[in-house]
Amino acid sequence: MKPSIAVIDLVVLCWLGPAGVAQQRQTTEAFDQYVTKTEARIAQTRAKADSFSAVDALAPAQRTQTMARLQQGEVVIEKQGETPTSIPGGLIHDWVGTVFIPKTTIGKVLSLIQDYDHSNRHYSPDVMQSRQLSHHGDDFQVFMRLKKHKVITVVLDTEYDVHYGRLDAAHQYSISRSTRVSEVEDPGTLNEHVLAAGHDHGFMWRLNSYWAFEQVGNDVLIECEAISLTRDIPAGLGWMIGPFVNSIPRESLQFTLESTRKALAPK
Repeated sequence: MKPSIAVIDLVVLCWLGPAGVAQQRQTTEAFDQYVTKTEARIAQTRAKADSFSAVDALAPAQRTQTMARLQQGEVVIEKQGETPTSIPGGLIHDWVGTVFIPKTTIGKVLSLIQDYDHSNRHYSPDVMQSRQLSHHGDDFQVFMRLKKHKVITVVLDTEYDVHYGRLDAAHQYSISRSTRVSEVEDPGTLNEHVLAAGHDHGFMWRLNSYWAFEQVGNDVLIECEAISLTRDIPAGLGWMIGPFVNSIPRESLQFTLESTRKALAPK
């Protein structure tokens, strides 16, 4: 017998109590340690053309099979390590997604992605608002208001530092690190306000993404590794809260890559 919606709502609300500031600090420190190791690994792969993306590093037969799936329009998403990874007070979600964009160039891909003032056009409804805060050379500061719906609707105001780099013209990348993630209560109303850190519900505390753009003939292969941080799940509630918490990071990555492909599809 499946639990009723009312029961699910009650359990979710029990999970959504405020997290203490001290505990959240310990959690984000553990996340930062995870990110440091991850960025060292990613930097090593981006240093060589033959390991630039996860697809490049595959054995020849597996790479051929994966490329066939991508060319047929599939978005290939895989876990990176043990996802979610449990840390004190939180869960780290680490997913790698790949999409194949036919008949385009890296230049066109970057023009789309760097058009931060209009990201909400291409990534709605997940992105409600977006704007570029600053731009200096290869570095951007960006604001996005995000919306997630899974049983309940959550709105987050987020800011990111984004850096772009390249190995060569055919192998380019970006690194996006969240600098602010704030949950918005009563969005779009006169009572709209941001919940203070430690008094939010922990749907998302951090979101970093690491993109690789590879020109393959007349097409572009795009990879994105998305690493997010949520609060942990109390013992005994994993059977109900677990699928809710764990599905959102993967679904968000898939939506982002599918939306990118759709926006760049030949007209």
